[in-house]
Amino acid sequence: MESEKQITFPLLMCVGAAVIGSLQFGYNTGVINAPQKTIENFINTTYIGRYNETIPKSTLTAIWSAAVAIFSVGGILGSFSVGLFVNSLGRRNSMLLANVLAFIAAALMGFSKIANSWEMLIIGRFVVGLYSGLSTGFVPMYIGEVSPTSLRGALGTLHQLGIVVGILIAQVFGIKAIMGNDDLWPLLLGFTFIPAVIQCVLLPLCPESPRFLLINKNEENKAKTVLKKLRGTTDVSADMQEMKEESRQMMREKKVTIAELFRSHLYRQPLMIAVILQLSQQLSGINAVFYYSTRIFEKAGVQQPVYATIGAGVVNTAFTVVSLFVVERAGRRSLHMLGLLGMAGSAIVMTIALALLESQKWMSYLSIVAIFAFVAFFEMGPGPIPWFIVAELFSQGPRPAAIAVAGLSNWTANFIVGMSFQYVEELCGPYVFIIFTVLLLLFFIFTYFKVPETKGRTFDEISSGFRQTAVGSGVKHSPEELNSLGADSQL
Repeated sequence: MESEKQITFPLLMCVGAAVIGSLQFGYNTGVINAPQKTIENFINTTYIGRYNETIPKSTLTAIWSAAVAIFSVGGILGSFSVGLFVNSLGRRNSMLLANVLAFIAAALMGFSKIANSWEMLIIGRFVVGLYSGLSTGFVPMYIGEVSPTSLRGALGTLHQLGIVVGILIAQVFGIKAIMGNDDLWPLLLGFTFIPAVIQCVLLPLCPESPRFLLINKNEENKAKTVLKKLRGTTDVSADMQEMKEESRQMMREKKVTIAELFRSHLYRQPLMIAVILQLSQQLSGINAVFYYSTRIFEKAGVQQPVYATIGAGVVNTAFTVVSLFVVERAGRRSLHMLGLLGMAGSAIVMTIALALLESQKWMSYLSIVAIFAFVAFFEMGPGPIPWFIVAELFSQGPRPAAIAVAGLSNWTANFIVGMSFQYVEELCGPYVFIIFTVLLLLFFIFTYFKVPETKGRTFDEISSGFRQTAVGSGVKHSPEELNSLGADSQL
């Protein structure tokens, strides 16, 4: 097969080096969960040392919630700053530079216990969130630009796989017998420096994106040399022609700022779809499960809750792989709706199991099955698909601004869940997942009526549908706006 010939060692090395950034993001999402009680003990001990009294429960909850949620604040700022780096420094060099943040974060979190400072822990979580936010922009962009057209979708999904593998590694390392204990938890959080070192060694051996070299730097010979190396062939005329056409297309299109994106009626429907799909990922309840899964399993009466959490991580990884093979056959919209409906059903079962736990001990097993099903349905739809569709809804002109807004929505919702779930859970008890059930059903209804199926359709066909809707609404649009939405950019 031609596509198999195109998977060269230099290409695999480039993709592998980049995906380390995705793994870091996943690791730092999951790592805070397992040693929660250990870190809370550290906060309490530090508080006693400072003020000679036990820390009030409300203060402990506030400090812990801040340590969890500040990661998302960093992510918000990072994801919004991607454009500041990639067009000036390049994709590869931006990923390389971002590792400075990983080293700073590792030092802050790793030495927080020695310094008796939970403030260092919180600042470290913010800095590694900043790194993760940048990575969610850098990694998919670099992978997409070094990959051949026939492999771009398959290799692009490795970003999501890197995230879930990172979460799983964090869960395994978080076991008390490994690093989730009083002595080694700073090393668990500071472990971020090891993948950063590996990436700093590998990335200089990888070439810059040929698209960046040709389109941004106008270095045609360099771009051709890089392509020959990545493709393992001397004939790269088709790739060069595609990139030159993309360059011409970008020059014709109107660049759209974030402000213009919100002002124009033309972009209203695709932007609304992009934002709501991102919210459906984060407000589905998945981060509540991963941030606080150990506590949920404890309440379910599981003797070794951390192993049940690891089980959820294994399910998460397995179904991410499944989704890679299914998404092109079943379609984005269909899988997204199946995932949302499956998660809603799992949340209802989880609520019933947790509510009846006191009277029926066997309900603890049902709650574990429900959580595993919840995670599996997430990775079939709401996990990977929102990122797929957002890139497909817009052409080159408005796409960077749209992805920035979508990223901001995603990380903001992540922050809200991370900051508020513990309080809401204390208030609602076992009925907390009813809130997520209602949200999941609302997202299902929205997807059913508003989200188009994008499988097998060109960017022009997708965006032309929105253009016709905008023209039919009676609002007048400039020719530049209509061209920007309706242009066919075969990325």
